[in-house]
Amino acid sequence: MSPNYHDLSQSRALTRVSLRWLPEPPFENTETLVLMVGEWYVDLRVDKQSGALDWAIAGQCLLKDTDPRRIVFTHTIDSNGNFNVSNPCPFIPLLNGYDLETGAMPRPDVPGKPVTEYEEVWRYLSKKEIGMGEMEKPIAWILESEEDVASHYLQGGTTTFLARIEGRHLALQQMRTDDRGKPGDSDWEENITGGEVISIASDFDCHVQYSWAFTGQKVTVKDRRYVVRAFDVADVLSKPTQLAKI
Repeated sequence: MSPNYHDLSQSRALTRVSLRWLPEPPFENTETLVLMVGEWYVDLRVDKQSGALDWAIAGQCLLKDTDPRRIVFTHTIDSNGNFNVSNPCPFIPLLNGYDLETGAMPRPDVPGKPVTEYEEVWRYLSKKEIGMGEMEKPIAWILESEEDVASHYLQGGTTTFLARIEGRHLALQQMRTDDRGKPGDSDWEENITGGEVISIASDFDCHVQYSWAFTGQKVTVKDRRYVVRAFDVADVLSKPTQLAKI
């Protein structure tokens, strides 16, 4: 039996199939990768043609309702500078196995960024697409740099998220530069397929990463301290974990 990719409590990797600003037709202009482990997520969207950053966000994903399933997203990192908690976003299963997300958010490609209703279609990546063999025991985790808790809204504070689901990795970093102590302009490091986070993963054998299994645990990576926000192993696509309902 195929794993149930739609259970929010599972670790899962997603890509976006299409975006639609109502009432316009759907399109897809990005290469998008989202890694979700437990209640945490890291989301990177890069423009297909230019390779420029389209949007990068990271934080928590919390279940609000189950029928229909509605999820609230926090934005600890947001390249658009919108650090508010999202409205509950409905996710509706489609007959082809994809999910339809609906809601309303600022439209960045229109002057004034008016709040506009949207539809996004999401596809869950297969075991093969995350580099996982049928008999392998995959590993999944999301880490947040420890100093973020104290410096999140201070000038010069830096937020870093590292995420891995088996062969898929993401690293996002944002610096706060507003001299009023509020979120300001951002400097970015992001990666979909290589770079710092892959070198980080290769520096630790599986036994070391398995020791990160305790949520809230402090670990050291490349001489920097991180908090383990979420961890999953052995059955990354179907092992249930506790999910908070707000």
